[in-house]
Amino acid sequence: MKRIGVFTSGGDSPGMNACIRAVVRTAIYHNVEVYGIKRGYDGMINGSIQVMNSHSVSNIIQKGGTILKSARSMEFMTVEGRKKAYQQLRNFDIEGLVAIGGNGTFTGAKIFLEEFGIPTIGCPGTIDNDLYGTDYTIGYDTAVNTALEAIDKIRDTADSHNRVFFIEVMGRDSGYIAIQSGIGGGAEMIMVPETDTTIDDVINTLEKGRLRNKSSAIIVVAEGDEEGNATEIAAKVKGRLSDLDIKVTTLGHIQRGGAPTSRDRILASRTGVAAVEGLLKGIKNVMSGIINDEVVYTPFEDTITKNKPINDDLIRMVNILSI
Repeated sequence: MKRIGVFTSGGDSPGMNACIRAVVRTAIYHNVEVYGIKRGYDGMINGSIQVMNSHSVSNIIQKGGTILKSARSMEFMTVEGRKKAYQQLRNFDIEGLVAIGGNGTFTGAKIFLEEFGIPTIGCPGTIDNDLYGTDYTIGYDTAVNTALEAIDKIRDTADSHNRVFFIEVMGRDSGYIAIQSGIGGGAEMIMVPETDTTIDDVINTLEKGRLRNKSSAIIVVAEGDEEGNATEIAAKVKGRLSDLDIKVTTLGHIQRGGAPTSRDRILASRTGVAAVEGLLKGIKNVMSGIINDEVVYTPFEDTITKNKPINDDLIRMVNILSI
């Protein structure tokens, strides 16, 4: 393999640039030409492809976002769109791909390989930490620390005004950010899609807190919780405990930005190197990840279809530490 392409797709996450840097420099180290594909599958279809060198990725390891940009492509979901993408890769003589993204990105890569035979290895770029086949995903640690910093600051004002704050963090299908930031921030309750937490449970927790003379409380809500988002849950609670001073804060896309932590930079670098060297060994249709501090390759089929459950001990810990 003499020429590969690298792209980022789906939601951006801190550390994607560190991964791009690792892919480019590892390819160059192994005397392989590397091309950057702008705006994910959309750029692949439209030929937004440029050669990259070592200088192309200088001074980016500390930056959030992605220098290759990202986008979701409806056209790539069609056979015609994938055929255009394949032709563009042929025009540039690109023989293999490194795809940095999440489930949607890997689903597209798997179908693309099945239809046109382009070998691809993925790197786990998503703040949600919901990909099977790696202990952590690129951007997750940074997102947790961003949320934690916000929770700490909200705790100050909640305590000053005797208020109950519902803080919504990202996690449509996964409660990893909520669990980690909630435990680290000393939340009285954490609501995630993986557990069935009812409004009655919230009411009971708040009432028990008042019996213990707790004058304020923090409840962290993953956006995909079965009871609704933080605004909806707060309204339900306010309807039953009208005397409480309840506020809602939605952290939103602030969790996607900012300089990646050391952990995310190292994870991105390790998986980026592993992706390129895997391609050169003939490995394909897999994601490079880290499990128990070792590089592993997990088939796309598994990363896409298998669940990555939250450790039960973490959920149990929330109840213990909120007393």
